[in-house]
Amino acid sequence: MSAAVHPEELEGLSRSELLRASPAMFESKWLDKVSRVHPLVPLFLFVPVIVAMLVLGFVNGVGAMAAVWILGGYLVWTLTEYWLHRLVFHFEPDHGIGARLHWIMHGVHHDHPNDPMRLVMPPSVSVPLSSLFILVFYLVLGAPAFYPFGAAFLAGYLYYDMLHYHVHHHRPTTALGKRLRELHMRHHFQDHDRGYGVSAPFWDHVFGTAPTKPSGE
Repeated sequence: MSAAVHPEELEGLSRSELLRASPAMFESKWLDKVSRVHPLVPLFLFVPVIVAMLVLGFVNGVGAMAAVWILGGYLVWTLTEYWLHRLVFHFEPDHGIGARLHWIMHGVHHDHPNDPMRLVMPPSVSVPLSSLFILVFYLVLGAPAFYPFGAAFLAGYLYYDMLHYHVHHHRPTTALGKRLRELHMRHHFQDHDRGYGVSAPFWDHVFGTAPTKPSGE
């Protein structure tokens, strides 16, 4: 795991180094350490949970309706991704605790978007938040429907997290991968008020926030 970088250490860095080297978020070395996450961590945490929920769904008799709940869970994830990014991550108070929270949640990523240890959500956030969503699904849908619905929701989140790391840290070779990377880079470097859908950019077209090409391109 990379060591914390302090603000004074960023002086004199090249642009590519600056985009990669994010400063420490917290004075506590322990807190800063848990804010930096290897991109494989979400896979180890969530793949077993997704598989277990799918198995439990079928064991408890969800049957052919599993396809409906899986589709529904994935669609709910894509809407959650879009609106969480747009309303929460890009709520930017000018000062005070709100500004500090924004920088911790998302501002640091926009300032240093290529730091490989800050491209996936820390488990200290993703685990409690996903648990809350699963609880809501259980209360609303009941068993066994919430099992495949929740599994698809978590799979959508995991796909988003892995895709987000991929488009920042690699150069995709497929047409789809290249397009998704282009759209997300436009969000970072052209207009951060557009392009909120990372894994599901179609919602940007629905809600009128699709990135636009500069004149002359």
